[in-house]
Amino acid sequence: MTGNAVKTRKIHRMPYGFGPTPGPRQGPNGDAVDGAHTAQKFTVATGFLTKAEHLARLLPPGFVLAGEPVVTVEFHVLSGLNWLAGRGYSMLQVRFPAKFQGVADEVTGSFLPVLWENLADPILSGREELGFAKLWCDLPPPRIYQNRISCIASWLSHQFFELEVCDLQDADNEVPVYPGLGVGKSQGTLHYKYIPDTQNWGSAALAHACLSPSGAQVHVERLRLGHGRVRFLETNWEQMPTQFHIVSALAALPQLERRGAWVLETSGGSDLAEQRKLS
Repeated sequence: MTGNAVKTRKIHRMPYGFGPTPGPRQGPNGDAVDGAHTAQKFTVATGFLTKAEHLARLLPPGFVLAGEPVVTVEFHVLSGLNWLAGRGYSMLQVRFPAKFQGVADEVTGSFLPVLWENLADPILSGREELGFAKLWCDLPPPRIYQNRISCIASWLSHQFFELEVCDLQDADNEVPVYPGLGVGKSQGTLHYKYIPDTQNWGSAALAHACLSPSGAQVHVERLRLGHGRVRFLETNWEQMPTQFHIVSALAALPQLERRGAWVLETSGGSDLAEQRKLS
């Protein structure tokens, strides 16, 4: 996937001593990875209106809610990725509209408090390099039957999530606008990068907001609109020892009203080399 930023140094990650690490922004020879015309993405998404005070508890320092408190949940299946030599993986994302108000930057977009992936390689690159709040889980392929698509997520055999869309109808081929911001224009996806400080437990070695700018060039192959529902299942410590608090917070969000559903098929995109820090 091709980004717009110019990378001046080769990217290293742990383990350090083996040299630069191939990944989505750097090929095996240190060159750019062109996936703009090969990466395929199949997205199943739906949203719901919730209470603003519940979402506000999920915001890190410097962030406030923007627009309506609408949560959008997306299940993505990626395939044909050049940086994985034609392989792919899946993602489960949660987002809602927010604004970052810093000393130098004021940015409005969709805040991504957590996302899950089913492969370690994109988790490591996304957390360390970009500041995405990535976790691991099992994400089986969506089950497609007649005019209904069902998605689930589990962690070591414990299912904690389900999403279903139905009554799908073809629509104009365009990328849907995330609900919640109304007429306000999103400047991209907002994140909060947090790295604990070794030895100084409870402190941060690094903590700052990040932005994935909007404007990536994607080709929409098909868009279908319909009705959807989503549910995070009640989960306790024994079922998901390191993630139960996240799933429980999402399960506790009141669902006051359903807000649309779609299935989107696209190709191309960005390698996110244009990701930037906010201050």
